[in-house]
Amino acid sequence: MKEKTKKIAFLGVITSVALILAYVEAILPPIYAAVPGIKVGLPNIVIIFILYRFGVKDAAMVSGVRLLIVALLFGNVMTLAYSTAGAVLSLLVMTILKKINSFSTVGVSIAGAVAHNLGQIAVAILLLESTQIGYYMIILVVTGTIAGIFIGLAGNAIIKRVDLKI
Repeated sequence: MKEKTKKIAFLGVITSVALILAYVEAILPPIYAAVPGIKVGLPNIVIIFILYRFGVKDAAMVSGVRLLIVALLFGNVMTLAYSTAGAVLSLLVMTILKKINSFSTVGVSIAGAVAHNLGQIAVAILLLESTQIGYYMIILVVTGTIAGIFIGLAGNAIIKRVDLKI
């Protein structure tokens, strides 16, 4: 029982860290103003960590809580729709690649970042009823790969250095 309580408390704290990272990302100036919507995805460092240390169920729970609170604080229903589609596809892809065990944390993170972008583009195509937005994916693959490298390296460093006794 004590271990379960410690785990719940830790997941609450780590969810708060993800929320703080989301806030930091929200107040940062755009990475490249000519191309809207490009973000590093700082909260995904937490998701990678949870996925590798606790598993997909806990990663999904932390991600879901984070998405809902971030949408309430910094976004709207549309933000939630885009973010949820991206997060679900990203976590699915990362979980599959992690289980295959042929990819490093960085490789899993890159695939997750690109999948996140693909999920968001799919929602945009459905909502805007235009496939033209799909061309934006070309830019998002490049930026998602760069962001995925950063997030994967950061997540891997934390995975190696944080030793949990839960």
